[in-house]
Amino acid sequence: MFKAFLIKYAEIGVKGKNRYLFENALVDNAKRALDKIDGEFQVTKENGRVYATALSEYDYDEAVDALQHVFGIVGICPMVQIDDNGFDDLAENVVKYIEENYEEKNFTFKVMARRARKNYPMNSMEINAELGGRILDAFPQLRVDVHHPDVIINVEIRNHINIYSKILPGPGGMPVGTAGKAMLLLSGGIDSPVAGWMTAKRGVVVDAVYFHAPPYTSERAKQKVVDLAKIVSKYSGAMNLYVVNFTDIQMYIYDKCPHDELTIIMRRYMMKIAEHFAKQEGAHGLITGESIGQVASQTMQSLAATNEVCTMPVFRPVIAFDKQEIVDVSLKIGSYETSILPYEDCCTTFVAKHPVTKPNINVIKNSEKKLAEEIERMFDEAVNTAELIKIQ
Repeated sequence: MFKAFLIKYAEIGVKGKNRYLFENALVDNAKRALDKIDGEFQVTKENGRVYATALSEYDYDEAVDALQHVFGIVGICPMVQIDDNGFDDLAENVVKYIEENYEEKNFTFKVMARRARKNYPMNSMEINAELGGRILDAFPQLRVDVHHPDVIINVEIRNHINIYSKILPGPGGMPVGTAGKAMLLLSGGIDSPVAGWMTAKRGVVVDAVYFHAPPYTSERAKQKVVDLAKIVSKYSGAMNLYVVNFTDIQMYIYDKCPHDELTIIMRRYMMKIAEHFAKQEGAHGLITGESIGQVASQTMQSLAATNEVCTMPVFRPVIAFDKQEIVDVSLKIGSYETSILPYEDCCTTFVAKHPVTKPNINVIKNSEKKLAEEIERMFDEAVNTAELIKIQ
């Protein structure tokens, strides 16, 4: 019976004169999400409300799932929308709504009317009382509970009249595309997809770079990262994924530099390469899945050493999360099962047995001098031969 959805937002509502920009972005993103499923939808905004109206037959579960992947939406309300043909017609439709939506008629309820159109002949309190009476007449087994009802029957008097009682959760956040762009260093682990998702939730467009090290890492490891990018892109939208062949750089660092500094120096070159693609894409920062103290390369001193090579800000959304908190988010967004597949990436293949945990930046720079001009040639080759995969 649901031919329309009322889409609720939260944080957008506190914006000032630029609020319409966020609303427009939300409308556009909802349209794109619904375009991917069977059926035709019209997404519109009207006086602080966003509506998705079905213009043809559609799959209800698919439509809800699509909207639940749109950042900025906090609630999805399947609703019946009717014209104003008088109170008797409204009451009949509310009774019909309950009849068709609730098989068991043994719950408590409350009517909550909102009269945005002030020329309606009854005020909100009168609508609540009169509709409550009509519902009790139709279903004597129901009971009114204005404090803790099982069901709230919402009635909004606007240009049309909206009737709904269910609010399905959305992902929250801000519409993607309202807060610039950033480049995610995406690995095959648990943390970086979560970091990308969390950044996109704040309205940031996310592209990604993955460091591949054949033959030490397999094509399955690469496909695993592509699959993770697809999972994140369900929320973040289309994504450019750069796959960088990092083998020569890793082996050269391995041969020339102290092994306890291996991870730090490799990370520094990863950051340099990621920043190269970030600038190419017009991004404003880098994103990593680093969390303080999780591994040797994520101590405060190690993070400072890797940051030192960047001119862009580095965003670390999970910096203060413990591992279980990160796992919980990965389960929520559906990336966990893919992340734990046993295909190693370059970060886990070349790990020093006793990595330095408090690197001195001057010592690291001195070690990097051993790489001389050859590392610059390898850098250029790595960025010029990177594979671009467009994640839709």
